[in-house]
Amino acid sequence: MLWTKALHIVFIASWFAGLFYLPRIFVNLAMVEPGSVAERERLLLMAGKLYRFMTLLAVPALGLGLWLWLGYGIGTGPGQGWMHAKLAIVLVLVGYHHGCGVILRKFKAGTMQRSHVWFRWFNEIPVLMMLAAVILVVVKPF
Repeated sequence: MLWTKALHIVFIASWFAGLFYLPRIFVNLAMVEPGSVAERERLLLMAGKLYRFMTLLAVPALGLGLWLWLGYGIGTGPGQGWMHAKLAIVLVLVGYHHGCGVILRKFKAGTMQRSHVWFRWFNEIPVLMMLAAVILVVVKPF
């Protein structure tokens, strides 16, 4: 079980690195001046590669988490309300990840209308989700 936990943590940390950085690329994309084709294309290439890579990292992170939960029974039984809250956070993060893909497609199509300020706020969501998830797992407040 300890190997599974260790790998889960590594994949989660790696997935979060992408969740932290991709929206930062979106900030830069939203700030690209009209006519700066090379800069826009470079940022889109970086964002596309990062999105594919972080998706590859998310799959084993989620799979190992399911294994720990269902296979080893971590977070099951009475008094495990923290796990329900953590699973809700995981669902929000999967939705956020998917939302990043939608945003990337809109940037590629040239239809994204959000400002760099909006993306700066959007960029904070995974930070708050990680903070909440770590507190739930370590402290187990309920």
